[in-house]
Amino acid sequence: MEITTTPGSPPPVDTAALIADPYGTYAALRESGPVHRVTGHDGRPAWLVTRYSDVREALADPRLSLDKRNALPGNYAGFPLPPALDANLLNMDPPDHTRIRRLVVKAFTPGRVEKLREPIRQLCEELLDAIEPQGRADLIASYAGRVPVTVICDLLGVPKEDRHDFRAWTDALVAPDPAKPHLAKDAVGHMLRFYTGLIDSKRAEPADDLLSDLVTVQEEGEAGLSGDELTSLAFLILFAGYENVVHLIGNSVLALLERPHLMRELRDDPTAIPAAVEEFARFDGPAPLAIRRFPLEDVEIGGVTVPAGETVLLSIASANRDPAHFPDPDRLDPRRDRSGNLWLGHGIHYCLGASLGRTETEIALETLLRRLPGLALAVPHEELQWRPSMRARGLISLPVTW
Repeated sequence: MEITTTPGSPPPVDTAALIADPYGTYAALRESGPVHRVTGHDGRPAWLVTRYSDVREALADPRLSLDKRNALPGNYAGFPLPPALDANLLNMDPPDHTRIRRLVVKAFTPGRVEKLREPIRQLCEELLDAIEPQGRADLIASYAGRVPVTVICDLLGVPKEDRHDFRAWTDALVAPDPAKPHLAKDAVGHMLRFYTGLIDSKRAEPADDLLSDLVTVQEEGEAGLSGDELTSLAFLILFAGYENVVHLIGNSVLALLERPHLMRELRDDPTAIPAAVEEFARFDGPAPLAIRRFPLEDVEIGGVTVPAGETVLLSIASANRDPAHFPDPDRLDPRRDRSGNLWLGHGIHYCLGASLGRTETEIALETLLRRLPGLALAVPHEELQWRPSMRARGLISLPVTW
């Protein structure tokens, strides 16, 4: 991605810099200006917003639409999804957004999530039982990735024998391989067939799970839930429920491995873990960018007028490291005042699964620290590889020993 701003701005920055050194790159961009005109590798333009106050205000601005139909022709650069996967909350404004969100919000209330604590804890124990005798493992593949996919599959009611390689599918969409463009298309086909078949099975044999409940709502005509909306909702719950949590757990563990004193503190005082998770998410969260937005009219952001229909990218990663809001932002400090942390968004699009994601991460970290006191990186830090995406901040693997 090239960044072309006014004369005197930093040299052009490409995607590799935002992956290799996202926070240093964003710091330079914040310093040079609040909003930057950017051009992706495909030549499509966008506006990148970097400062906390502007990002927070824009997240809740009703003039910034999530609906791709409000994009100028040829302006939206995302991978095209079929309607059966695209009619979801990440592509909706009110009133449709309000209607669909109301159907699932009860599944993610703090009270409902609290009942999941013991099953999540038992899952973490079982996963560590399996790998502990080995003395080493890739913690992403064997633990951080398996916790959220198991939890969200159980919630939706995905049979164990049908739990396919969701990680491969999400990687193909979020971090596509330029050398293998067919993988994204193949992943979409696999997902469409999977979700269609899963819904058909719930319709034939309902069970005590969230997807069966949604199928019942759709069949009874409540809230006008269409077939495409039902399929898209199942897709989003599983996709987002996995994608964000696996990276939050992985990034948090890495932060601890690099700070043994903090690891010892949290092991000795597990009650401090919830506050630490919020700081991990601020410091190195799983979603560097909010979902793209399209102005319904010309909108001024940070003193810059963004024309209607153009793509706006709100940098959560940059906002959460803005020294204007978080003093000494590049220091990881679980005791800091984290009020205003934007890792879960702000406004009506605030993350629906916030409570569940927090709970999974807290339990995963507490169990890991208690069970594997000798945890250490198995490779030099410079050999760790990050997913090649500026939209998702996560490790490809995390080799550890204990």
